[in-house]
Amino acid sequence: MNLQGKRIAVTGAAGSLGSVIVRAALDAGATVAAIDHATVAAGTGNLHEFGGVDLSSAAAVDKTFSAIGEKLGGLDALINVAGTFRWEKLEGGNLATWDLLFNVNLRTAVASCMAALPLLVRSPSARIVNIGAAGAVKAGTGMGAYAASKAGVFKLTEALAEELKDRGVTVNAILPTTIDTPANRKDMPDADFSRWVKPAQIADVILFLLSDQAQAVTGALIPVASRT
Repeated sequence: MNLQGKRIAVTGAAGSLGSVIVRAALDAGATVAAIDHATVAAGTGNLHEFGGVDLSSAAAVDKTFSAIGEKLGGLDALINVAGTFRWEKLEGGNLATWDLLFNVNLRTAVASCMAALPLLVRSPSARIVNIGAAGAVKAGTGMGAYAASKAGVFKLTEALAEELKDRGVTVNAILPTTIDTPANRKDMPDADFSRWVKPAQIADVILFLLSDQAQAVTGALIPVASRT
């Protein structure tokens, strides 16, 4: 896809999925603001790094997106990748796990959308893409907190798509199955990795949603799964 001239912000940019999305967007010609709570690799050319950001803090997020608007001269798209996972049964579990997954998986997306909207509504074809999870459609044992937080991302996506449908901003979510990352391979060493979705496959779908060709797609929850 051709994203020449597009200004894109990616949260969770230092992670296994976020870093692939950042690289794909750069390769497609976009200018990218890479945001993460961790240190982000130094930016060069069209890459601008914003590390050490607490994405659950409204003040920190507002400050970051204000800086992005000044640095990039505006914003055309936001990709909310920041997230985490914990497997924990309700019996014997901890409310802190629910708080953690809500804060990292949902609150960060809400805060980023709020902070980015003043910039996005000025763009003639703005985009928001959220990362949900296929596992939130039907939660399994130990998936309650994770699935609930990602189901919140679904409803955020649908509600915001309706809110912005007359302002030229599309809002969609990707629902990947298990992603082939080093962390997942370590946690599930006996799994068939060939059946997992590759980060590059997710990036391909996101690039389409960011493109001009996807103007008619909004409020969609799009499954992405490897068919290997």
